[in-house]
Amino acid sequence: MTHSILVPLSVLDLAPVVEGGTPGDAFRNTLELAQLAERSGYNRYWLAEHHNMAGIASSATSVVIGYVAGGTKRIRVGSGGIMLPNHAPLVIAEQFGTLESMFPGRIDLGLGRAPGSDQTTARALRRDLATHGQDFPELLAELRAFFHPPADAVRPVRATPGEGLNIPIWLLGSSGFSAKLAGELGLPFSFASHFAPEYLMPAIHLYRSNFRPSDALAKPYVMIGINIVAADTDEEARWLATSQQQQFLSLIRGNPGKLKPPVDDMDELWLPHEREALQSKFKYAIAGSKATIAARLQEIRSETMADELIVTSQIYDHAARLRSYEILAEAAGLGGSSAS
Repeated sequence: MTHSILVPLSVLDLAPVVEGGTPGDAFRNTLELAQLAERSGYNRYWLAEHHNMAGIASSATSVVIGYVAGGTKRIRVGSGGIMLPNHAPLVIAEQFGTLESMFPGRIDLGLGRAPGSDQTTARALRRDLATHGQDFPELLAELRAFFHPPADAVRPVRATPGEGLNIPIWLLGSSGFSAKLAGELGLPFSFASHFAPEYLMPAIHLYRSNFRPSDALAKPYVMIGINIVAADTDEEARWLATSQQQQFLSLIRGNPGKLKPPVDDMDELWLPHEREALQSKFKYAIAGSKATIAARLQEIRSETMADELIVTSQIYDHAARLRSYEILAEAAGLGGSSAS
């Protein structure tokens, strides 16, 4: 029997470029996955800004959001997230104002303060590296003012499109900084527990304890990121999940690349201390069959009382990735239909 987890389930897509594949392949796969997510009952479909990473194709995030929104009909589409310090707030206001004008009521703007890249790439993005994201609250205030200027403000520069549009703004984080800020501003908060699980519970507490109701949100709303690989058997799922494990291993070794095929034995690739480090990062990762997924989802929901879960699945084979999200939808009782 399938039991609903009673909270919305969403997709975080890193638009993976696999070994032997191209960014063009990644975008076509992204659209096909988004269409499946819409049919299956997922709530939103987010894409993330990363730069100088051969295995992630969504660097021009707003462009990919437009591509996905244009190929779907109902599902919310947005950023998970836009790294605001990389951009002039006016540019983001105009980009997302454009997206919201094209696809009314379907666009989310999730914002982070990390560079989404290494320091050399950050310089190429024309960032002021001296702030380390500490100016994020000021950039956020400037961006929000472009959407909703104070009534008495004289605005020599206006966001067109953008001004007057109600685009939900989310703060994203992997530490306490954005959790506290999101609470103070009364904004929804999404935590990156798919790569920073050790800070999840402290960040949720910080967000909820600092929450102040706002025009945007009457009570706290928390979404958490989870790595999930689902398959018809636990054994197959664990095998498929080795692609993601290899990706994390490459990151901690400072050598990121394209997503690799699964392997039979990770112990042949990682050293004992690397295995230990990576296993700590996968506290909220699930690899298994529908029954395994359903049971663990219930545990995570009970532990965190999250209002929504957003799932990322770095799976090498595209057909297996589609199947993973189908199984997950069944495990969570989303009630969608896999029919076209």
